[in-house]
Amino acid sequence: PVIEVDNLEEFVLQPAPQGVTIKCRVTRDKRGMDRGLYPTYYLHLDNDKKVFLLAGRKRKKSKTSNYLISIDPTDLSRGGENFIGKLRSNLMGTRFTVFDNGANPDRANADWSNVRQELSAVVYETNVLGFKGPRKMTVIIPGMNADCERVPIRPRNDNDGLLMRWQNRNMDNVIELHNKAPVWNDETQSYVLNFHGRVTHASVKNFQIVHSSDPDYIVMQFGRVADDAFTMDYNYPLCAVQAFAIALSSFDGKLACE
Repeated sequence: PVIEVDNLEEFVLQPAPQGVTIKCRVTRDKRGMDRGLYPTYYLHLDNDKKVFLLAGRKRKKSKTSNYLISIDPTDLSRGGENFIGKLRSNLMGTRFTVFDNGANPDRANADWSNVRQELSAVVYETNVLGFKGPRKMTVIIPGMNADCERVPIRPRNDNDGLLMRWQNRNMDNVIELHNKAPVWNDETQSYVLNFHGRVTHASVKNFQIVHSSDPDYIVMQFGRVADDAFTMDYNYPLCAVQAFAIALSSFDGKLACE
């Protein structure tokens, strides 16, 4: 199916249509003085037109990892009108939360309608020994309603977000996903996943996200195809911002994610 992007802002926040895999490509740009430390990541549709979708970059001077996500490849500013979301980690770099561009709860209007939504959270299991085995990721996203639209989750404080709900097993309107466990391959002496030709380079960063009730339905997959190029494919119920932010979290270089 031809994927049409008429309104970019709408498209990147809309869940993929059911039955359609949206195939994308992530490129990492390390050129320039501080790009080595703060590369810019670009997301394009992986088709003939290579339509630009999103750009992401880590903010400097931030105590925790904090990535801005923009619908303009040249404007990665917090105040710009192209700011569409952000990814924020905890101090350890093991848990990430993805927000849209709504307001901080401190600046809520009377009916909370302007408060930011949480779009997803990612939890990496800590790897204290630095063991090089496959990583374990849990992805938590808002549930979907009867019309196949995302249920808005607008936490009023830090105790009400996706991570806290998941931790307290308060799973109303919350979906828990996991990365698919790779299988050991004796021939290559490595853990492998079947990406059906979409991933060509082995990397600890390659992953597939599934729901435990249907491990064959790949909600999202991500993997390396060149030094600074990766494929990222996502399916319903994810949207581009959710999938791109999950991919960005996997680049963050803390012990837990190595």
